[in-house]
Amino acid sequence: MAKAPSRTARAAPPPVNEPARVGPTDISDTLILTEAKRAAVWIGMAALLALTVYLAQPLLVIFGGMVFAAMIDGGARLLGRVLPIGRAWRVTLVLLLALAFLTWTAMFAGSQIASQAAQLPGTVEAQAMRLLEWLESHGMGFKAASFENLVDKLVGGVSQITSAVGGVIGGFTTAFLITVMAIYFAAEPQLYRRGFGWLLPQGQRDHFETTAMIMGRTLRRLLAGRLLGMVVEGVATWLLLAVYGVPMAGLLGLLTGLLAFLPNIGAPISGALMVLVGFSGGVDMGIYCIIVYIVVQVVDGNIIVPMVAKKTADLAPALVLGAQLIMGALFGLLGLILADPLVAMIKVALERQSVRNENA
Repeated sequence: MAKAPSRTARAAPPPVNEPARVGPTDISDTLILTEAKRAAVWIGMAALLALTVYLAQPLLVIFGGMVFAAMIDGGARLLGRVLPIGRAWRVTLVLLLALAFLTWTAMFAGSQIASQAAQLPGTVEAQAMRLLEWLESHGMGFKAASFENLVDKLVGGVSQITSAVGGVIGGFTTAFLITVMAIYFAAEPQLYRRGFGWLLPQGQRDHFETTAMIMGRTLRRLLAGRLLGMVVEGVATWLLLAVYGVPMAGLLGLLTGLLAFLPNIGAPISGALMVLVGFSGGVDMGIYCIIVYIVVQVVDGNIIVPMVAKKTADLAPALVLGAQLIMGALFGLLGLILADPLVAMIKVALERQSVRNENA
């Protein structure tokens, strides 16, 4: 008697070339499919732009970390010329030297600068009101009383600056994040550059690598010039004011050095503070402060800046000033500080793309 076939044996084999079923999102028209892909690309670009605007502040903090990392990297490269040690040791040495300088400043000059910072707003307010009264008495059309609110606002801004210098640290979290990211970036810059390049198509990776190296070199030189100008202006202002006995010479020198990092904007602010404090000690002292300001700015503008500009990004002053105004209005003090490096990086990227288009 024949054995009955099993259920598995009786089952029909699945069809080999069964046509795929059409889904609800399949598009048969090639024209519509092409246009849909284009629309998806444009929608994605718009969404990416909106996300960038929404995350502008964190992105600016990341860029600040890159700028600070360029400063650390420049110091490590400079030490590499005299110390034949590994890069990690040189980066560590740069950080330790920076920490030692800040500690020394806080221990030996912190209390004196803090006391001077507490006196500066009152001095500036008194001198500003005296200036307005003098203008009113000479028929300049100014009313001293109508400017009291303006003076109070200006003095409030000065108070914020001097309070930060005197020990009240503004934006500690932002500064801490920038410092931590800068250490990571400076320790292994190739790791992050290679990782970002991996996200790009293969045909663009070499171009990106070369552009990133040029950007890094430009940023290091730009910041080296800024630091040199800060040191020269700050120390020269402090020494020249201290020789004549101008009050708050240490604080004014420190403010001049810090504000020198902001081209076009920092010098007039520090000069105005210097002159106002100078006239608080008499006309002769005020005139002397004006002379000191002119001499320091002439030396910095005609010797240091041209010397550095030959080896860094040649940025138009009006372009930098416009970027500072826009970035300062959008992102406050952090945007104002990072406007100059950001413009330099954009300039390098555009120049590299222009060269690439010419060679294409």
